[in-house]
Amino acid sequence: MDNTLLQDPNAEQAAYWNGRVGQRWTNRQDFMDAVLAPISSAVLDRAAAAPGEHVIDIGCGCGATSLELAQRVGPSGRVLGVDISQPMLARARQRTPQGAQLAFEITDATIYPFAAGETDLLFSRFGVMFFAQPVQSFANLRTALRPGGRLVFVCWREPRLNPWLVLPVQAAYQHVPKLPEMSPEDPGPFSFATPDRVRRILDAAGFGAVTMEPRDFTLDLANGQGLDAALENALEIGPASRALDGQPAELQLAAQHAIRAALAAQQVGQSVPLGAAVWMVSASNGV
Repeated sequence: MDNTLLQDPNAEQAAYWNGRVGQRWTNRQDFMDAVLAPISSAVLDRAAAAPGEHVIDIGCGCGATSLELAQRVGPSGRVLGVDISQPMLARARQRTPQGAQLAFEITDATIYPFAAGETDLLFSRFGVMFFAQPVQSFANLRTALRPGGRLVFVCWREPRLNPWLVLPVQAAYQHVPKLPEMSPEDPGPFSFATPDRVRRILDAAGFGAVTMEPRDFTLDLANGQGLDAALENALEIGPASRALDGQPAELQLAAQHAIRAALAAQQVGQSVPLGAAVWMVSASNGV
């Protein structure tokens, strides 16, 4: 991406999501949209985008939530999806119907010059936990909101409550080295797991009326397609895929067998249901 649209501390995340990981998510867009559908539906309902509203979808990825938001705001509304991943945004643009009031920008939301005070809703499904300097990022996003405008996003709670992500990598660790330990505040999927940190960030960025609701879901890692599909997904998406990258072939194969056994123990028919735990976060601009 154009480095003029990127804040330096976010360069590592930009490289990550424009490399192999971004391409994997793009390739598995349909599958992952289906896996995450229960959470997507819940957070979209919480956001309650109304006809005629202007919405920014932060970290919109391949565009699933942006497309749904555009349907909800209708022809009199407008949706802007922003992301740092070129392959994922290319897929989002491919999926956009002609004439939809929906646009995408490849940019860093930390520094993008949003039109001031024109947005009713800032929305994100798992797109805000990767900011290197989240206070600055949210403060910049807040400039886009009208007075009384709202922020709604969903983020993961702690890893132990998310076996859909953690169970495969724990099985892999029987054969491959553990991933480097991350600080709870390092950018990543679990960086917003601590509610005190989230509240502190949003307060410092100028948001008010912050609420955080814990929600528990069951996600089918197989998407109803059986154990092989669940295994393939675990090997392509999430921490298990990162743990196996670059490892010797014999260790990768042994880890794959361990992951398959762990998933098989959870299998129910053609599904592999695993728990997922999130925070549903809401806040407002100045109210």
